[in-house]
Amino acid sequence: MKKTAVQEIGVIRKDWRGRIRVALVYPNRYAVGMSNLGFQTVYALMNDIDAVICERAFLPENDTDEIRTIETKSRLSGFDMIAFSVSFEQDYLNILSILEKAKIPLRSCERDESHPLIIAGGVACFSNPEPISAFTDCILIGEAEAMPLPYFFDLFAQYQEDRGKCLEMMAQEISSVYVPAFAPYHVRRAYLKDISQYSTSTVVLSKNTAFDNSFLIEVSRGCPHGCRFCSAGYIYRPPRFRTAAHIIESMDIGDSVTDRIGLVGAAVSDLPNIGMLCDYATEKNIRLSFSSLRADALLPELIGVLNSSRVKTATIAPETGSERMRKVINKGITEAHILSGTEVLVSGNIPNLKLYFMIGLPTETDEDILAIVELCKKIKAHFLAASRVKGHIGEITVSINSFVPKPFTPFQWAAMDDVAMLKKKINMIRSGLKGVANLKIQADDPKHAIIQALLSRGDRNTADLLLQAHRNQGNWAKTLKEFPLNPKSYPNNELSYDDTLPWEFIDHGIDKLFLIREYERAKAGKSSPPCSMTFDSCKLCGVCG
Repeated sequence: MKKTAVQEIGVIRKDWRGRIRVALVYPNRYAVGMSNLGFQTVYALMNDIDAVICERAFLPENDTDEIRTIETKSRLSGFDMIAFSVSFEQDYLNILSILEKAKIPLRSCERDESHPLIIAGGVACFSNPEPISAFTDCILIGEAEAMPLPYFFDLFAQYQEDRGKCLEMMAQEISSVYVPAFAPYHVRRAYLKDISQYSTSTVVLSKNTAFDNSFLIEVSRGCPHGCRFCSAGYIYRPPRFRTAAHIIESMDIGDSVTDRIGLVGAAVSDLPNIGMLCDYATEKNIRLSFSSLRADALLPELIGVLNSSRVKTATIAPETGSERMRKVINKGITEAHILSGTEVLVSGNIPNLKLYFMIGLPTETDEDILAIVELCKKIKAHFLAASRVKGHIGEITVSINSFVPKPFTPFQWAAMDDVAMLKKKINMIRSGLKGVANLKIQADDPKHAIIQALLSRGDRNTADLLLQAHRNQGNWAKTLKEFPLNPKSYPNNELSYDDTLPWEFIDHGIDKLFLIREYERAKAGKSSPPCSMTFDSCKLCGVCG
């Protein structure tokens, strides 16, 4: 019988005396942080360094509780270093709350050698770190496995008594370290060419997370399809896949502690030999799940393993309703793919569907919003026909999300719709689908999307905005009334190609002219081919060759 209790896998236990003590903090709740594979990977990497001992901490469930680490229940203020792993802009405010709870000055300029060194990393940081630059001593830009972490900690140990010199040496010696106290300069992201060199999988298995006792395995990094709104398709270029042998090795480790294994990546269904991996999971009686599947890549093996894993809900992401808009965003799937995928899933004994749509995209019109309504009705018809054959009718959930422009994407210059327009579009969809049986609608709050955009494209002045929001206990409506924003900061303003963008000092290898060309193709309603993944021979976007 497989073990299903919480297992600690590969966690290194060391005597802390004489070692650099690091509190690795995820600025959200435990259930969210321990579901994040990047957070777990950094935890393992730091504990693999003999000179370091790393403990975990999270935002407490009760806002009045003191923050202490999971391993030894220690206060954050007693650590040599606090490392924030930041995945989402929405968690920036939580960083300030955590520092305040730990009785650590918020701004780096107010701290000295008696305080822990505050560092940050994670995907939000190597997209645009400027909004939190005032609160961090240094920021690690890029993929953790490619960081020279042992050397980073050597420098810290050598210059620990002189913080200014320590930060100066880190910035000079490590190209992926950004020290905000110095003027922004060229910082090169750390990038792991062969992700099969490392096993990026669950380190601590827990039943108290969103994935409920699942062993997660990263199978790919980046995505070849190049959807123009999606940062993962650009800041992780070129896309990379782990070998089947490496994934099977990780699956065997996971199989020894739980029967639930999740394959994680932005392009799981593009994974070479995905059918063979599904067959292997079936043979081993593993309940396999996937973080993402495309409607045009639903192989019989995928459906079979979802069925045997007792999956009851599958997700399809049409993103838009019209073919024109799918060309604008470069989605690369057609209505035929979506309708066929619906039939395949329901016929494969997966009774419930979740549909992801995005509103407020560049060039979008009311006709495109009405096309979402019509597509949902067509999906419902195919869903109903396939369900009747199975003798059971499930439920369709339509998830509506507001477009937010992201750095290093072709849409980084794009204007957002304002709150009133986004609400109008949500209401158009609600009205058009009113009365459709077995279909429910979930929509995000456009006000939250506007805040996310402010933080996503923010410059250093955004730190003052965050401080004001922190003082107002997260009341953004009050904060925006009190805080004078630069007109260029408003998300509903189109940025100019000639503007120097706050994040442009980071070198992801992407040619700015390539992003401009892609944005122009979007406005012309033209799609582009997926990344060829020929690496050294391709010079299209600038990352390879």
